[in-house]
Amino acid sequence: MELTIRSYAAGDARPLAEIFHRAVHEGAASHYSPEERAAWSPEVPLTRSWELRLAEAETVVADTPGGPVGFMSFDPARAYLDLAFVLPEVMGKGVSGALYAVLEGRARARGLTRLETEASLLAEPFFRRQGWRVVRRQTVERLGVCLSNALMEKTLKGKEAAA
Repeated sequence: MELTIRSYAAGDARPLAEIFHRAVHEGAASHYSPEERAAWSPEVPLTRSWELRLAEAETVVADTPGGPVGFMSFDPARAYLDLAFVLPEVMGKGVSGALYAVLEGRARARGLTRLETEASLLAEPFFRRQGWRVVRRQTVERLGVCLSNALMEKTLKGKEAAA
């Protein structure tokens, strides 16, 4: 697969919203019930707040000749990895790894020594493979429905942190 990792650009909000919605409803189907997925993403988030969330974060996009297939974002001020989603058909094909490598590199370049995220049950094994650890298990409420996830962290230390 021909893949380019690039920074978020004007016009990305709609395709990324669709990736998010499909990733929740199709990709996470083996980990969350239909009710949980409907609460997590009741519709494709085509709102101004969605656009601002992506634009104000450090967002990277996995692009192919056919268009975006995934994205990740983090808030450098909070050292918080916020969003990490790929299309169901590219799961397991290295897209998440490529996105994550760029995002972690950017975090290290900013001098961050620790990152935090709230990983879904689907994403948790991916983050573990990247060296993250579970701080605690938790539930979050969305539209009156409780969803399980894991608060995770990764320490960026040693020579790697200066890279």
